[in-house]
Order: sequence, then structure tokens, then C-alpha cells
Amino acid sequence: MLATAAATLIAIVGLATPAAAHVLVQPVGAYALTAGRIWSAVAALLGLAGVVIGGLALARSAPRSGAGSKRNPAIAAVVAGLTCAVIGGLVVAAAEGGPGTGYGIVGGFVDLVVGAIAMTLGGLAVSRSRRTG
Repeated sequence: MLATAAATLIAIVGLATPAAAHVLVQPVGAYALTAGRIWSAVAALLGLAGVVIGGLALARSAPRSGAGSKRNPAIAAVVAGLTCAVIGGLVVAAAEGGPGTGYGIVGGFVDLVVGAIAMTLGGLAVSRSRRTG
């Protein structure tokens, strides 16, 4: 009886394993939101905000006089760009497949580029505001 139970258990596990593997290997839909895609989209939005803030800070990089002179939006652009690039790097490092697998690797590479642009614009604005002040 013990041998029959063991043989039945092995048969069930042996038949269930290929079925479970088949479910896990199913392709992800093009519009399905996976964790990697969500992280890369959030990072891209943060990086885009950093690019906008860095561009605006670079356009008016002269330091302001008065109470608001301690706040420098260019530093916020650098921090947003750095955060975007770090999240993008983590998404790319954690991806186990290529484009279209649902890991967000394409968004991770976009995050690396957008983060670098935001950091560059913010850094230029910081250096320009320190030179003119």
C-alpha cells in the first residue's frame, strides 16, 4: 500500500510538473503590466520630471535673491535622474529575458538614458548657478 501511494504521488508530480512549467513559460501579452514594466514606467516618469526640472533650471540658472535662494531645482533634477538611472539599472540587471518577455528591460534601458539626461541637465544648471552667483 505504501508503494502504491508513493507511485501515485510520483505519477501526479511527474504529470503536473510539465503542466506547471508550461503555464510559467506562457508569453506575456504586449499590454500586460508586470512588475518590471511598472518599475521601469515609474522610473521613466521620474526621469522625465527630472529632465523637465533640469531644463527649466538650466533656462534660468541665475540664483535668486531672497528667502527662496536656498532651494535649487537643479539638485532635484540630479536626484530624480540618479534615482531613475538606478531603478533602470536594477530592472535591467533583474531581467531574465529580452524584449517582450515582460521583465521591462526595454524600459530599463530607456530609464538609463533618461536618467543620464536629467543628471546632465541638472548638473549643468548647478554648475552654472554657482558660477554666476
